[in-house]
Amino acid sequence: MDIKSNSLYSQMQNMSLQAMGNKLPPVGTDAMGVNGLADNGIGKVNDSTSNFGSMLTDALKSVNELQKESGDKKRAFEMGDSNVTLAEVMIASSKSGIALDATVQIRNKFVEAYKEIMSMPV
Repeated sequence: MDIKSNSLYSQMQNMSLQAMGNKLPPVGTDAMGVNGLADNGIGKVNDSTSNFGSMLTDALKSVNELQKESGDKKRAFEMGDSNVTLAEVMIASSKSGIALDATVQIRNKFVEAYKEIMSMPV
């Protein structure tokens, strides 16, 4: 394990102990009280969670661009454009199909997670 993973592991242990109501180890130690890797009890908040919405929007935009590109290549090939080959059309179509399938699967997982969270007793 490298230092970053040890630090993450100790932070996870600290949060677990805190959730169970146990006393946190002194600052500068990991959850087991050795190594001296944790710089604070819990650590800083992950910045990537605040960008989740923009990341999701960007992913949907890229899927939309793949769909548009595939449609444009299909249309150009059907109109007889000599610059577009059948192989390019098939590759673009496959890429857009895979991206759309992945997007649908991700949406389904989000819906499942939402339903599971909503069914949890409070």
